[in-house]
Amino acid sequence: MAAFIAENFRFLSLFFKSKDVMIFNGLVALGTVGSQELFSVVAFHCPCSPARNYIYGLAAIGVPALALFVIGVIWNNHTWNLVAECHKRGTKNFSAAANFLIFGSVMGRAAVAPVTWSVISLLRGEAYVCALSEFIEPTSLDKFPPGYGEETMARFPCKDVPQNLTRFQDEVIRRLKYESQLFGWMLIGAVAVLVFITKCLKHCCSPLSYRQEDYWNLYRSSEAKLFQRTAEIHSKVVAANNVKNFFGFVCLDKEEKELVQEFAVETLQPRPQWDAITGVYIYREKNGFPLYSRLHKWAKGVTGNSLGPDSQEMAFLAT
Repeated sequence: MAAFIAENFRFLSLFFKSKDVMIFNGLVALGTVGSQELFSVVAFHCPCSPARNYIYGLAAIGVPALALFVIGVIWNNHTWNLVAECHKRGTKNFSAAANFLIFGSVMGRAAVAPVTWSVISLLRGEAYVCALSEFIEPTSLDKFPPGYGEETMARFPCKDVPQNLTRFQDEVIRRLKYESQLFGWMLIGAVAVLVFITKCLKHCCSPLSYRQEDYWNLYRSSEAKLFQRTAEIHSKVVAANNVKNFFGFVCLDKEEKELVQEFAVETLQPRPQWDAITGVYIYREKNGFPLYSRLHKWAKGVTGNSLGPDSQEMAFLAT
């Protein structure tokens, strides 16, 4: 029984590791949903005034979505790889398709949170009702009393509606929520179709088999984890040696002492080496053998982007 549980646990662990991007996007979406619910309860208060309603309603949907998009761009490592690439080498080394793919990858991942925010806002309908209540035509409501205009209609999302119009309030809100939720479901459908088409194009245009592409993803994940772990130890050992040189001793706990003794660091990597492994990378092959990353390319002693007549650039597989 214990062996069966352990085997299933390993399977789940490997599954989630292989789906890390999907899980990350799901967590971003769930966090956005929670933030939207909190915002609706704490911060959303319709002004119920002509002109202000429209601006406030659109701002309640658009401004947080824009802020989430900017945060998503900032948090995306591809953004800074692209910046480093433009700063060090420029994008002239990549084809238009590769540049479009890299830019689309950054924008697509950053769009998860703002799209989720917009969809939840539309499905809830509060901001939409607030924004468009003043544009409801009174004559479209059956037996609506004459003499009322935008100022009165703008008050329908709130409770201070004239007594003789309270029976129309539910109908107005229900009509606007119907429109808002319809747009929300249409947005969900459009995003789903777009994701499906993008996935199909990616796999159709990829010259790699599914297994090799899966191996490439595993390699990149392993390389990033090992590089980060090794960089932490390397920087700690270098810092300990420098502190010891300054004070004559260094205060380390037992684990840190073992690290310093086990990993002797004599040299530091020069800036050209850091530049060589930093930036956007397009999958390449040399003489039929793959180069899976900039670090892999550097380790094999390959320099520049022109790999010779036997090399191949896979423009649709930007990392």
